[in-house]
Amino acid sequence: MTLGEHRYSLTVQWTGNLGEGTSSYRGYSRDHDVLIPGLPALPGSADPTFHGDRSRYNPEQLLLAALAQCHMLSFLHVAVRHGVVVTGYLDEATGTMRLNRDGSGQFESVTLHPRVTLSDPAHVALAGQLHHEANQVCFIARSVNFPVRHEPVTLTP
Repeated sequence: MTLGEHRYSLTVQWTGNLGEGTSSYRGYSRDHDVLIPGLPALPGSADPTFHGDRSRYNPEQLLLAALAQCHMLSFLHVAVRHGVVVTGYLDEATGTMRLNRDGSGQFESVTLHPRVTLSDPAHVALAGQLHHEANQVCFIARSVNFPVRHEPVTLTP
């Protein structure tokens, strides 16, 4: 069953021309803005390792954030479907990216560490299954070519 095609768009605008463009590797800034109509600009840059500005978001952080957000939203969705009441959710996600000799690189894995608080202690055992189910329906996790692991902790009041 399909609900149809959803399309997304945004603008990435480079703001890092320091006057001479890309005339040299260190002669330009990696700063840019991610622009989505109706939302505040998201200031972006490269990872500081790659001459970026650490006060701005980098693509690697945003990929990790997208995976963590998607899993949370998927988990909340499947929790409702199973009658599980979630009262708190916190994830301290981590990811590993490997650089290659040719300058390329790729993520090798992401591990999500969701700390979920449930209202009913009787649902603690079910929570682990819900993380698996959430991973199966998460749009972003289904779109990447590396493993997205989960190390959940379930709490009750």
